Amino acid sequence: MKSSRPKFKRVLLKISGEALAPASGHGIDMQSIGVITGQIAGVVRNGVQTAVVVGGGNIFRGNTAGTKNMERVTADYMGMLATVINALALQESLEKKGIMTRVQTAIEIERVAEPFIRRRALRHLEKNRVVIFAAGTGNPYFTTDTAAALRAVEIGADVVIKGTKVDGVYTADPVKKSNARKFDRISYMEAIDRGLKVMDATAITLCMENKLPIIVFNLMQPGNFRKVIFGEKVGTTIS
Repeated sequence: MKSSRPKFKRVLLKISGEALAPASGHGIDMQSIGVITGQIAGVVRNGVQTAVVVGGGNIFRGNTAGTKNMERVTADYMGMLATVINALALQESLEKKGIMTRVQTAIEIERVAEPFIRRRALRHLEKNRVVIFAAGTGNPYFTTDTAAALRAVEIGADVVIKGTKVDGVYTADPVKKSNARKFDRISYMEAIDRGLKVMDATAITLCMENKLPIIVFNLMQPGNFRKVIFGEKVGTTIS
């Protein structure tokens, strides 16, 4: 039976940079962004306080072959700047839909975004503004998955919702292995022990320590984000 009320009051949505990319895999596809922000807007209009952490892999990845001759710290900072570009694109799309949005960055770029200040972020959420957290944690060697877990804990989110192009967590890559089995629910430790690539171990451990559930679902399927928010069985729950 469908609920008439949202299951969650405050959520953190993690979006990979790849979800924003065109078919070529590089750059920004405003059509894909429109699909994503349309779903976010619908949830916000239902009164759900929504924060977003976005990756930057569609623009620059610090761990690709092309960065082997580059110092890891430099590559990671370049990746952080890529997430800022994506955050601004999401902000633009959301505000065109009438949703007030603030971008907060973990490294200061005050001409284009606010610095991350926890109390200010909470105030924005209370005013039903979407807060997009960019530049990861602001530190090299940490992924945007870890940033998502960290920000979710800091703002007191009820859940981390990871939007991907796959409809949940599988035993193996379903694109490469046709016999891969999807999990409806899995424990934190099993996800870590199996080495499932849903989120890195640091992010999952942080969620586990703070009893923060993770839901992984297909964000590119219109209506799915709302289904998750209203407690319908979509994707995979890690708890």
